[in-house]
Amino acid sequence: MSQFRISGVVLALVAAGSTAVMSDDGCSKATDKPVTDLPLVFCDDFESGADAWEPADLKAWKLETIDGNTVFAQFAQSKIENPVRSPFNRCIRKGDSVGSFVLDVKFQSTKKDYPHRDLCLFFGFQDPSHLYYVHFGKRTDDHANQIFIVNEKPRTKISTKTTPGTDWDDEWHHARIKRNVQTGSIEVFFDDMQTPVMTATDKTFSWGRVGIGSFDDTGRFDNVTLFGQKTDR
Repeated sequence: MSQFRISGVVLALVAAGSTAVMSDDGCSKATDKPVTDLPLVFCDDFESGADAWEPADLKAWKLETIDGNTVFAQFAQSKIENPVRSPFNRCIRKGDSVGSFVLDVKFQSTKKDYPHRDLCLFFGFQDPSHLYYVHFGKRTDDHANQIFIVNEKPRTKISTKTTPGTDWDDEWHHARIKRNVQTGSIEVFFDDMQTPVMTATDKTFSWGRVGIGSFDDTGRFDNVTLFGQKTDR
């Protein structure tokens, strides 16, 4: 058994080649619940700040302390222009590019309820014109509550399965993305980690960085954990 201290939190990982473990609380503690055989890339609970993150608009993000816990909040609309139609409120993890991965995030929508209330998770991010993202939208249509690709043109739906919508409230929720670049498989989970709420198959981008944010709403993020195959890109 070896241990790694990340953002002031000790994560216990089994020896190389066996299954990494973490809790449903992300960074807070280690348990014997298996998540993936992929190695840990990072775990960030924001207790040591957010210097490892790159918001598209620094003025739209801030650290907040809630009941003694530090979270990263996207509290305002980002004042940016994307090269093609895609989410404005984008915050990408610096440096850590991966191929296949499992990404776990705790997040909370802070937008007043309406039909397109949303938060987003990003992956395969290479630049603002080349990326994937998951849109967790209140009501599903061709531009909401889907998995999307941005490839030098406005976002395009690639999900082959979704739900009628993400049932947003004001509570914290747990999301997970599983990505296999060899098969192209993308699976998205929301609270229930057994059955995916969205799926897709796409091999366009085999590497990239991950991120958090929303299309045009607001939210808070915590316990972002990434297991994956690091790349040199």
